[in-house]
This record gives sequence, C-alpha cells and structure tokens, in this order.
Amino acid sequence: MKRGIGSHQIGDPFEGFVLIKEASRGVTSTGKPFLTLILRDATGEIEAKLWDVTKEDEEVFVAEQIIRITGEINQFRGKPQMKITSIRPSQPTDGVHVSDFIEKAPVEREVLMEKLTEAIFEMKNPILQRIVRAFIKKYQEPLLTYPAASKNHHEYVSGLAHHIVSMIALAKEIHKLYPQVNKDLLYAGIILHDLGKLKELSGVVSTSYTMEGKLLGHIPMMVEEIGHMAKELQIEGEEVLILQHLVLSHHGIKEWGSPTPPLVREAELLHFIDLIDAKMNMLNRALDKVKPGEFTERLFAMDNRSFYKPSFEEEN
Repeated sequence: MKRGIGSHQIGDPFEGFVLIKEASRGVTSTGKPFLTLILRDATGEIEAKLWDVTKEDEEVFVAEQIIRITGEINQFRGKPQMKITSIRPSQPTDGVHVSDFIEKAPVEREVLMEKLTEAIFEMKNPILQRIVRAFIKKYQEPLLTYPAASKNHHEYVSGLAHHIVSMIALAKEIHKLYPQVNKDLLYAGIILHDLGKLKELSGVVSTSYTMEGKLLGHIPMMVEEIGHMAKELQIEGEEVLILQHLVLSHHGIKEWGSPTPPLVREAELLHFIDLIDAKMNMLNRALDKVKPGEFTERLFAMDNRSFYKPSFEEEN
C-alpha cells in the first residue's frame, strides 16, 4: 500500500495521485507566473509551487482536479513543501476518483447520528428539545457530510458532526463535575453553535467560503435562523433568547468573531469546550505525523507554535 502525504517525512521522494484543493496564481520578482497549489489526499495536505506556468497550465491545474506528480518533500519556512519534478492531470483510465482523496472523520456517520440522537433524548426542556430536533431534521444530510472548517480543525468529511459529538462528550463529563450547569441548554448550544457553517462553507471537496459566508458569517446567520425556527414552531420563551446568545458569543470575543462575550454560565462553558475540542483535534493530528522526540510543523492556528512529542511512553 502506498503511503499518503501525511506519512511522508522531509527528504522523502513522492510519486502518485493527489487532489488539488486550492490553486492560486502568483508572479515572481522577475515577472514570471507561478501557481501555488494545496495538494491533498485522504491522509493530509501539503503546499507545492508550480513554476513558469503557461495559460494552459492555469486552466488545467485548478481546484478539484486530480493530478499525478513525482517530486520530493522539502521544507520551506518551517513547513513541508512539495518540490514537483513532473505533473500531469489524471486520465479516465487511471481509475482514480475525487472521493479517494478526501479525508473522513474517524467515526462512521451512523455512529455520529446515533450520538446526536442520544443527546437529544437526554434533554428534558421541551422548548430546547423541539428546536434542536427541528434543526437536525432540516439539516441532517449536510450535517453528517460537511467539515467543521475550511482548514485547521475537523476539516474533513463529517467533521462538523464529529466536532459536535466530541463536544457533547466533553459536556457530559463536565456536567458530572458541575451539576449546576444546565445540561439541556449546553447540549442545545453545542449542537447548534456551528450549523451556520452549512451555509458559510461551500462543501467538502475544495472547501471555501460562500458569498453569504464572506458577507455575513455563520454566527449571525445561525442566530437569525433560530429566531425563524422559533416562529415557525410557534415557540416563545427565554430559552430562544438564551440559545441565540450562546451561538452569538461562542467565539468568546469580538476579535474572534463574537459580537458579544459570553454572559451566561453555559455560554462561557460552550466557548471553552469549543476551544478545547478544536485545539486537541489540531494537536492530535499534527502529533500523529511526527515521531517521539520530534517537533510538529508550525501550527498557524496555535499561535504559529511547533509542539514537541515526548519520547517517553505513557505507562498503562
């Protein structure tokens, strides 16, 4: 079995098929055009430069195009970069498909749906439960398919559902330690907090931001949707307002995209649970790519830090 991008080390040769996730044009200081390609397969992704490109190259090597390349894994500014020695678009006779190159959640979608359903059944508040049920019914298919982000964390098929289910597991344990927390409200906030990304993001293959996503963002879109859903279900009550607040404040501060900070205990918890799960997802996946005694590549979303993987093993 051939190794994927995620299992290659600096200095390794590479030969095989990959998917172009992103392609952007640039110009060198001498005026020569080049392409910056983000290449991916089911194990990871890497940046590559294609130099001295022609107009034809720019039309052929675009997002969602499968290509066959040979090259070498080099390092540039602390990050792996593919040095391409040969490149061509895939042919029908190659027998490769886009789905072969898309990373998937480590949990099956059926299991994710089962965990979501269990959480909803645990909820006692009828208003919160009705609202959450209505949204799950409305968005079940894209929820079980979409990533949680375009990059950095849970950026794979079923990533959004995986993120939500992981957060629910965290919330369940925290509630045991702090039983004063309103578990129904916290669960509802977790399940709904990122559903706006189903409109903010374009999909799972070459995930980008939609026009709505760029101009509005997933937080205000979801706050508005909660209001519309409550009216549709003829629901009134403080629960609607508080649930909107949880979604509105889950990024914590204005600089991170929340118009208001958390002002409810469960909103504060939601913010930290969201951070924990996103950061651990990034760290675990980065550390899986290095050997004990080595540092990860710099992680932009973690303040551009490289993390060390201790060489001693955990005692069982």
